[in-house]
Amino acid sequence: MAFVVLFSTMSFTVDMHFCGDTLVDFSLISEAKSCGMEKAQPIKRCENPEMTSTSCCTDQLLVKEGKDDLKISFDTLSFEQQTFIAAFTYSYINLFEGTELDEVPFVAYPPPFVIRDVQVLHQTFLI
Repeated sequence: MAFVVLFSTMSFTVDMHFCGDTLVDFSLISEAKSCGMEKAQPIKRCENPEMTSTSCCTDQLLVKEGKDDLKISFDTLSFEQQTFIAAFTYSYINLFEGTELDEVPFVAYPPPFVIRDVQVLHQTFLI
């Protein structure tokens, strides 16, 4: 249960650097290293000036925020959820209700008579 609480409240960030469609670097703790293609000067004699103004490299940042509010109020639960919790608690408490110690179900029944001598039947004798 402690691991569930730990991982549900933990936030983390993944930083990824792509060159074209290829993943070059990713990092969980710090910023991802670039491939150095952003620093290359665009060529002025290109036929398509729009391609020279944009870089082929992209950075993606994935952020997973953890929960900050772990305390759930009983009032925010729906009626069906409140009914389930009440019924489950009642049945769980009554599950461990003990029986009376004075009750012995086999008091009225006498033990059976020994019809055969078991030691002679199995030939086990104490010496």
